[in-house]
Amino acid sequence: MKSQLVNEVGGQRTFVMVLDPGEEAFAALTAFAADQKLDGASLTAIGAFERATVGWFDLNAKTYRRIPIDEQCEVLSAIGDIALGDDGQPSLHVHAVFGLSDGTTRGGHLLEGIVRPTLEVTLVEAPGRLRRSRRPELGIALIDLDA
Repeated sequence: MKSQLVNEVGGQRTFVMVLDPGEEAFAALTAFAADQKLDGASLTAIGAFERATVGWFDLNAKTYRRIPIDEQCEVLSAIGDIALGDDGQPSLHVHAVFGLSDGTTRGGHLLEGIVRPTLEVTLVEAPGRLRRSRRPELGIALIDLDA
């Protein structure tokens, strides 16, 4: 992955990242957030994956149902945020829509994506800290504005 700081004003940084073929996007973005000590940010991305896995959150089961996409797919839109998790590490929450070769789409919560040929990401740091706290009654961690 290559990255460049393209703007910095008033404690808010904007980065552009270009991921390389074969990189796993979720892990690469998490590592970048940890390296840059990001504790609040939003991101958008476009590109393509050789394969991906999205999730659909089953509220009754309190877990994500994994939906594999075992073919080349275009990342038509990916949008998400970064907050600090209960463990003090960056926690990503990214939703994505993928275009398939027949023109249909699939989407959901991004769990994994193997880049091919590229993923272009714009990440904008928030001027304040965001905290994501686990909600046992739901089975997921959500941004907690009171934390």
